[in-house]
Formats: sequence, C-alpha cells, structure tokens
Amino acid sequence: MAYPAAVDGSLRLPTTQAPGVASLQRALLWLVGAGGAIVYIEPSPYEFATLAAMIVFVATGLRMRLAFVPLMLLLFLINFGYTVCAAYLMDKTPIVNWIMTSWYMAVTVIFFALVFSDDTAARLELLRRGLIFGAVIASLAGIAGYFHLVPGEHDILTLYGRARGTFKDPNVLSAFLILPALFVLQSVVTDRLGKAIRSAIVLGIISLALLLAFSRAAWGQFVLTSAFMLVLMFLTSPSTRQRSRLVTTAVIAAVAIALLLAILLSFDSVDSLFRERASFDQSYDEGRFGRFGRHILGFQMALDLPLGIGPLQFTRFFPEDTHNSYLNAFMSGGWISGICYPVLIFTTVILGFRYIFVRVPWQRNYLAIFTAFLGTVGESFVIDTDHWRHYWLMLGIMWGMFAAAHRHMADTRPAPASQASQSS
Repeated sequence: MAYPAAVDGSLRLPTTQAPGVASLQRALLWLVGAGGAIVYIEPSPYEFATLAAMIVFVATGLRMRLAFVPLMLLLFLINFGYTVCAAYLMDKTPIVNWIMTSWYMAVTVIFFALVFSDDTAARLELLRRGLIFGAVIASLAGIAGYFHLVPGEHDILTLYGRARGTFKDPNVLSAFLILPALFVLQSVVTDRLGKAIRSAIVLGIISLALLLAFSRAAWGQFVLTSAFMLVLMFLTSPSTRQRSRLVTTAVIAAVAIALLLAILLSFDSVDSLFRERASFDQSYDEGRFGRFGRHILGFQMALDLPLGIGPLQFTRFFPEDTHNSYLNAFMSGGWISGICYPVLIFTTVILGFRYIFVRVPWQRNYLAIFTAFLGTVGESFVIDTDHWRHYWLMLGIMWGMFAAAHRHMADTRPAPASQASQSS
C-alpha cells in the first residue's frame, strides 16, 4: 500500500502510540547512548540497545521522509562498492564480518535519522544524558586501569601503558569521549551554579581520561572542537549577559584544565609518555611508507584501480593500515565507494553549517553534535573511523536534525500578507 506524500515532504507511516510509548522510546535512546561506552565485547550493549530501539520504534511507527532519499542512496552505493570489490574475498570470515558491519552501520544511520526527525528535543536530551553517563563509566574505568586501582589484571583497562577503559583501543575511547565532553562543557558555561559545578567535576573526569588515553588526534580534536563550539555558542547567544558569562566560565574552565594537566605532568610516568606521544616525529608517521607516505602512495594506487583491492587488503601492499578513512573507501570499495563516501560526509558538513543559526529548541545540542562530527571528519584523515559506532550515530542524528530544523522553519515562517488577510 502506498502512502501519500505529506505537505512537509514526508511519507507518513501509520502510528498508534499507547500511553507511555514515548517514554519507552526515549528511555531506549538513553540506553543507546550509555551502551555506546562499552565496546570491549562484541556484540556490545550498544548493539542490543539499538536493536531493541529499532523493534520498538518500528512497531510504534516511524515517519519516512523524502529528504532522506539522498542519504539512503549514498549509503547504499558506498556499501555496494564494498560488497562488489570484496566478492573474490567472501571465503574469508574477517572480510564477511567487515562487510556485514558496514551494512549494519548504514542501517543504523537511516534509523537514527528517522528517529531524530521527530520529537527531536526530547529524544536528543535523553541520548545526551545516556552518552554522558556512559562517558563517565568509560572514563573511570580508564583512570582506574591507568593508576592500577583495580586488583588483578590491569591490561584489561589499559593498552601499551595507555588508558582504554571499556574500549579495545585508547584512540577509540578518547574519540568517543569528545561529544560527551562537549555536552558537559556546555553545561559548565551556561547552566546555573549548582549544576555547572557538578558538570565541571564530570568534565574533569572525562578530561583526565582523555589525557591518559594519550591520543594526539583526540587531544587536538578536544581543544579545537571545544574552542569552535564556544565560538558558535557565543555567536548564537541571544543576550549580551549570556555571552559575558560564557566567556568568563570558558576562561575559568581552560585554567582549571591547564592546572589539572600541570599536576599530572608532575608524575614522571605521565610526563614521559606525554612527551613521547606529543612528539611529531614518530617513526610510524615518517618516511616513504610512514602514515603520510602511505596516504600519497595509496591515492596514486587508487587512480589505477577502479575496483580497489577489497576490504582489509591494504596491509598486503604496505606495512600498516591506511589510517585514512577516505583512502580506505577507495581501497576497499573502488571508485564507487571512494567517491560516494566523501560526498556523503562533506555534504553533511555543508548542510551542518547551513543550520547553525537556525533557532530551534535543540540548538545547544545541535552545536555540540555538529562540532564533534566535524572534528571526527577531520580526524578521519589520519585514522580509520569507518566502523566507529558513535561516528555513524552522529551522522544519522545530523540528518534527523536537518529534517526537523527544516520543518521547524516551515512551521514558524510568517504567513504571506494575502493569506493572513483572508484568514482574518
């Protein structure tokens, strides 16, 4: 049965919500956010929470919008490219798992876009709380592991002397913490004193875990995204008073984090690893086959291979993985994926800038999510983010917020004078 297009550009699916369904839906989104912090095991709690959310939302009704057709098409083409280029490798279990994971991530993007295009403010708020809760758990686990506060085997919570907490890799832990840290920073600079102090404590915990993960990319991303988000908040603040408070509290927060860093660097073990990780002359970055040398050689190689080399095959030709998601798209999915992947990502970025100044009830959350997404887009040039759950979650949320903001603008647009006179 075909459903007619609605006036707002959506295809309406029948929805009959019993009392309490909205609360259940929002609670499941909290679980999705919190579950994303535990990925040491697979399938992780995030997968179970997402699956439960899909069942509930589909059963209670989702609204498909025409605005999501480009998103769906690009995701299909990206994964079609991966699948075609991996056809000769399907006898290898890791390849099959990689392809299935990529398709799964694409499905979650579409699902979250649909979810956050309706009831946007309330659903974002519950997801935000879940992400912060999960970030605190992951941060405490990483801190406890680094300082050997947990009896028994410490390598469960650390890797190569770096905090990884409830993640398999310190780099992924630190990348996941960026968005919750931005959410908490917003609370520090805008909320009332009592809540701001509690948020400052949470920000200290997350910042400490970020530091102890010793990820150079995450350090830079946290500093740059925090500064960029605060600038956007300053520009979008409705009053001079709020802008003054934002500047004052931002300076205080920066000083507090600097003091925390100075205290930690007084410990020899922290200082030595910090100096090592902060160095820009790492051996695996330099040389013809170093990280950046591989990028150049890989892109030159991609120009001659329309069908790429297939997923997880880059190390057959080079010493290490691509450490560049855009290059990996070319290598794993040929020209189809290699073109469609950056088109999807940078189209989302362009649209993201378009809606920065739209006055919507969820504008504060929008600024944090967009800034964190933009930071991950940049980090994708130096690390493989292809299967980071929180990256695809943010991508789906972004498209959902685009649709919701567009509808909000249409609903709040003043009626033409002729129409207003007729109604009077």
